[in-house]
Amino acid sequence: MKKGIHPENFRPVVFKDMSNGDMFLSRSTAKTTETVEFEGETYPLYKLEISNTSHPFYTGKSKLVDTAGRVDKFMSRYARTKK
Repeated sequence: MKKGIHPENFRPVVFKDMSNGDMFLSRSTAKTTETVEFEGETYPLYKLEISNTSHPFYTGKSKLVDTAGRVDKFMSRYARTKK
């Protein structure tokens, strides 16, 4: 690795997917305030909303969303307030 190009706080960090609780270890400069016990050692913890273990593209499980009904409902509300 080339000297002097990486930040000083480049360290191992545990990333936790909050939607399913899955955790993985990687190196990062992410700012963290919490720590977690992972594989027998304590690491800084960074919480994620979604990761590859919970994203529909990677899991193959997609949710059917009725967007047409939502758009029509929004447009009808907006049309009433615009007048």
